[in-house]
Amino acid sequence: MARGKARQKVKKVPQRTCVGCRQVRPKKELVRIVRTPEGLVEVDPTGKRSGRGAYICPDPRCLELALKGKRLDAALEAAVPEEVVDGLMRQISSCAGAEPPA
Repeated sequence: MARGKARQKVKKVPQRTCVGCRQVRPKKELVRIVRTPEGLVEVDPTGKRSGRGAYICPDPRCLELALKGKRLDAALEAAVPEEVVDGLMRQISSCAGAEPPA
């Protein structure tokens, strides 16, 4: 027995906060950095790796803010190696170059 009109389900978009600028954005717009259970800090392109994750905007300024204030280290509860920082900077630079300005 149906009452009233059928309701459409609205799918909620997962939101995450950038550790650099502290802006809340949709999860798919951010880059995830993960500290694996083994203790390695890596960029997680799929967003599904197990471990403690932190999100950052694809903007070099946000990465600089996160590193300068040690926010990324605090969010991951581990020191971020220089190799990871270099790889992240390259990935963010390539993303920033591919996106049109907002």
